[in-house]
Amino acid sequence: MSTSVGTSEKRGGVWRVLHDNGLGLVFGVLFLAMLAGQAFSGHANFNDQQVSDGSEPVSLGQYLTSSSFAVDVVENWQSEYLQFFLYIFATVWLVQRGSSESKPVDQVGLESDKEQRIGRHATTDSPRWARAGDWRVPVFSRSLGFVMGGIFLLSWGAQSVAGWAAYNAEELRGRQDPVSWLGYLGEPDFWNRTTQNWQSEMLAVGSMAVLAVYLRQRGSPESKPVGAPHSDTGDTG
Repeated sequence: MSTSVGTSEKRGGVWRVLHDNGLGLVFGVLFLAMLAGQAFSGHANFNDQQVSDGSEPVSLGQYLTSSSFAVDVVENWQSEYLQFFLYIFATVWLVQRGSSESKPVDQVGLESDKEQRIGRHATTDSPRWARAGDWRVPVFSRSLGFVMGGIFLLSWGAQSVAGWAAYNAEELRGRQDPVSWLGYLGEPDFWNRTTQNWQSEMLAVGSMAVLAVYLRQRGSPESKPVGAPHSDTGDTG
């Protein structure tokens, strides 16, 4: 009897973890699945190009450690984190009347310590750094944006290095002189890879903010309640 109860409790605990962390876990699995799909399809496409150029095909392992695969991956990562970084800071000061993606139009700015529950206004279950009352408060108050910005810079730097290596490999195959890393930063190839991702992210964020004024998705926190007026701002369903 005790064994059965223990098993039931253990199973309940596992399901509770899955339930409480479903969003992160599902998107984590989807990320790995899509990364694998990119690896296999990119490998096939790379070898098609190799054969077309009269070169030998490479193994999957060789492709996964190549600059070609690396630049294709990180050029998307950097644009995604740029999107989040800009959106996090922009929504402190900018609003979109009627959008669930915006805070109420009369709450522009950093808000008061009382509204943010920091320092002496923190509660017993507030994060420790929010209760500290010293330098940790301003750091923690901007930690999400700082981390997103840091990941963006790191992935953009990684894109520049991987893109530089891939670009020089193409140059050498075409019997052209390779360029330095700083030289590559001035090449159209680098900025084409960069801006083609940036423009799509800006379009996605802007359209989401505006479309959320007039369209609904029942039950989603990214949408207002179905019956909410178009003018309601910062309301989620």
